[in-house]
Amino acid sequence: MEIQVLFFAHFKEKAGTPKVTLNLPDGSTVGALKATLAGQFPGTAQLMGNSVVSVNQHFAFDGDRIPDGAEVAVFPPVSGGSGLPTILHITNDVLDLNDLVQQVTLPTTGAVAVFTGVVRGSTLRGQAHETARLEYEAYKPMAEAKMAQVAEEIRERWPAVEGIAIVQRVGLLDPGTPTVLIACSAAHRDTGCFEAARYGIDRLKEIVPVWKKEIGPDGEDWVAGKYQPQKGD
Repeated sequence: MEIQVLFFAHFKEKAGTPKVTLNLPDGSTVGALKATLAGQFPGTAQLMGNSVVSVNQHFAFDGDRIPDGAEVAVFPPVSGGSGLPTILHITNDVLDLNDLVQQVTLPTTGAVAVFTGVVRGSTLRGQAHETARLEYEAYKPMAEAKMAQVAEEIRERWPAVEGIAIVQRVGLLDPGTPTVLIACSAAHRDTGCFEAARYGIDRLKEIVPVWKKEIGPDGEDWVAGKYQPQKGD
């Protein structure tokens, strides 16, 4: 069978290519694919133990079989339907915070909780260092699908939430630049909009395939998260 494999973040750099077409025995598993990739691209071998794999934009695990013609993505852990406004985007464009808030504001809205991540130029917590800029990369089709899942999870937990915006900017970004926005609107501030926005950014960091590279005076490095997706994610 023939499949296409996409590499992201430091897997792409170690493999030396963003994608490759492979011929595998019928019924090959994700685990077998990892072994094949580690052999064909030795630079990725040490990364495979902490890799995340998706098959046709769904998380996949070592024992899962890969269908013929599948699109498989290999990457590190990451750093709708209700009639209510749901804005989900991966974009290279500047984030217009006021416009996004307006899009999730209804005539019944009395509160909008907004979280915005910003490129930090100086890190003081932990190992102090300077950052000249960040480079964000995303597996866009899967990222936007997972953003939709996060929005659905928010609505299940906080039914009073009206509008939801989840927008992630990608590309090279300078310090002080907004990188991500989570906005949740509701009729009243005490009906879950604060908690929903916090859940949205935390969940995005777990399951939405977006990565960042820190570029500074001492070099550059992809920043990988620690969360490994579970069945059902």
